[in-house]
Amino acid sequence: MSERNLSLSLRRGTRGRCPKCGEGRLFRGFLAVNERCPACGEELHHHRADDAPPYVVMFIVAHVVVGLMLWLEVVHAPAMWVHAAIALPLTVILSLALLPSIKGALVALQWANRMHGFDREGGQGT
Repeated sequence: MSERNLSLSLRRGTRGRCPKCGEGRLFRGFLAVNERCPACGEELHHHRADDAPPYVVMFIVAHVVVGLMLWLEVVHAPAMWVHAAIALPLTVILSLALLPSIKGALVALQWANRMHGFDREGGQGT
């Protein structure tokens, strides 16, 4: 069974590239994963990212935004509309920015660990 480099796969997935070759695009849309890599033909439809990427993104964004809002309250004590004017757009922007990278990393993690059908040997599946 061929070796799959986890850190290299994660870097490629985070950039939205095929975890195997790093050349082909992982996504055909904002979050829709390609059935196969357009460059090397690696099957990518096996992934089961499902609800994990949004949960990871919520975890990260919540810590950043809540921490920032707590700091802002303690240091400056602004009006509530200032909190809303900062927190709401920041939450949306961070969530939309992080979601493709997190999903790509989770698909790459599954590929590198041979999970959910990525374990096939021979042909295009290795």
